[in-house]
Amino acid sequence: MPEKIASVVPHLRRLLELLASDAPPEDFGAVAAEARRGGADPRDVAEVEQAAAAALRVRGTLRQHRRREAELTALFDTAGDLAALRDLDAVLRSIVRRARMLLGTDTAYLTLPDEAAGDTYMRVTDGSVSELFQNLRLQLGEGLGGLVAQTARPYASPDYRTDERFHHTGSIDAGVLDEGLVAILGVPLLLGSGSGGKVIGALFAADRAPRTFSPDEVALLCSLADHAAIAIDTAKAMADARAALAELAGANAVIREHSAAMQRAEEAHDRLTDLVLRGGDVPEVAAAVAGLLEGDVTVHDSGGWPLTSNALEGGGGADAAGRGSAAGAEAAALVAAAEESRAAAHAVFRDGRWVCAVLAGQELLGSLVLHGRPDLEGPDRRLFERSGVVTALLLLLRRSVAETENRVRGDLMTDLLTAPDRDPVGLVDRGRRLGVDLNRPHLLLVAEAGAAVRERLAGAAVQYLFGSGSVSAEHAGASVLLLPRVDGGPGDAARAAAGQLTHLVGAPVTVAGAGPAAGPRALADAYAEAARCLRALRVLGREGTGACAAELGFLGVLLGENHDVEGFVAATLGPLLDYDAQRGTQLVHTLHAYFGCGGSLTRAKDELHVHINTVVQRLDRVQTLLGPDWNSPERALELQLALRLHLLSGS
Repeated sequence: MPEKIASVVPHLRRLLELLASDAPPEDFGAVAAEARRGGADPRDVAEVEQAAAAALRVRGTLRQHRRREAELTALFDTAGDLAALRDLDAVLRSIVRRARMLLGTDTAYLTLPDEAAGDTYMRVTDGSVSELFQNLRLQLGEGLGGLVAQTARPYASPDYRTDERFHHTGSIDAGVLDEGLVAILGVPLLLGSGSGGKVIGALFAADRAPRTFSPDEVALLCSLADHAAIAIDTAKAMADARAALAELAGANAVIREHSAAMQRAEEAHDRLTDLVLRGGDVPEVAAAVAGLLEGDVTVHDSGGWPLTSNALEGGGGADAAGRGSAAGAEAAALVAAAEESRAAAHAVFRDGRWVCAVLAGQELLGSLVLHGRPDLEGPDRRLFERSGVVTALLLLLRRSVAETENRVRGDLMTDLLTAPDRDPVGLVDRGRRLGVDLNRPHLLLVAEAGAAVRERLAGAAVQYLFGSGSVSAEHAGASVLLLPRVDGGPGDAARAAAGQLTHLVGAPVTVAGAGPAAGPRALADAYAEAARCLRALRVLGREGTGACAAELGFLGVLLGENHDVEGFVAATLGPLLDYDAQRGTQLVHTLHAYFGCGGSLTRAKDELHVHINTVVQRLDRVQTLLGPDWNSPERALELQLALRLHLLSGS
């Protein structure tokens, strides 16, 4: 007996080694064959064969336990992924990848229903190489997947292409063929249990060769599908919770914004109402709105010109005199933006600023302009637009007061121009009561337009002087404007007024200026000079322009109240007089002789007792100093008059 055991031991040890190394089944059978070839006793061979069979059973049990351990590990890992769920796509990809690994299939995939389209689509794939397959869509009942979704039961096919249990379609079969799939196992993703369970998708494992899936493999895929269903349901719940939180946060933000807007609107209402009740002016409204909106605010009249604080305090003439072509283009752009705002009934954003029309009904009184706030939206925009209403109210009140004051001031102007010597002290007192100091230097402008628009000119003059503290009145068919003295002088003021009044009236307006003058008599004389200048402009065909007598050359000497002979001579002959004084030449004497000889060079050289070339050289110098048109009829007339006056003055 010991000898028998000794002969079997090596073979049994060999079987244990094969079992430990998880050798293939054929290696176990080889041990019995080896014992048989070694001449062992038939009973010993039978013992070895029985031991090999037992070892194979143990091997199968161990492999089953290892597979079950791997499955449990995969399920445990999947549960851990679900507990730390952050990205639904990542969790689903992990489940599909584990299904493919545990079942040892070539590919695995998961489909979800598309409620809007009424079908199912590929949500996640692993191991797929066909774009056609990855973009498949299945209707309920179509193919193996459609049957799984419809019946909520698992289905397995060892060879899908020949399996007649499923409803084959061209698109599904083409996708399966393009992927090269043969054996397919599909299980439902179920929420709930029993008849109340709801299918929310399906999980599949597939091979590219025929294969029969065992019940254990079906159960494993079902377990993974249960985890996938939980993941999807959890993700949906979390998404719903996030959406609810976002909606709640949005509602809270709206409530806070509305509360802040209400508070700001209440503050703005209180501040603007207080301004109106206190008799506040437009600059105060602009400052208040700028403080509320944290930007720079300016107010402009209907012509687009700024109603600045200086203009409102009596600097209208100065502001008008300084309006150049660039400022005119800017004013025109603001008028266009204000018209857009009126048409839209809202503030508009143009050229980097917000513009809101200031309206009285449909009449455009001006515009409110906000700078430095390109992001003006919501409550701030509504506040800005409401500020335009308050501004309109103030402008209407001021215009009503201004029209009343202008009627009274117009009576004063009429008395001042027709009878300045009747009661000069009384005229000065009346002026002070109306806010006009007649003893202060003023410029006096006389504006005239065609008969068809004369009535509009009177209203335009009031609008032009609106808020400036100046006076306008109709007199002798023209509008007379009395402005505080400005640095530009009467000519500049006349040109600025002509341009703006022409724009307001819509027809050419001619303006003549005079002054500065102080006191009733001097102001009346300035009016007479401006009236004569206006007639001269009309005779010269210069309608629609502005000028003063001093700018009309020798006509200004004739028309001017003070007859500034020295100023005219200096303006006309100044370059020649300076040249002669500095160099001891005789250009003025030569020019006088030239004109006195009727423009004859020969007679002039005899008169001067010089060579004719000397006369030519001197006249060339005259041309250099006075310009090439010195001998034109108009310039020649002025030069001759200036030479005569220079001679008469004894200089």
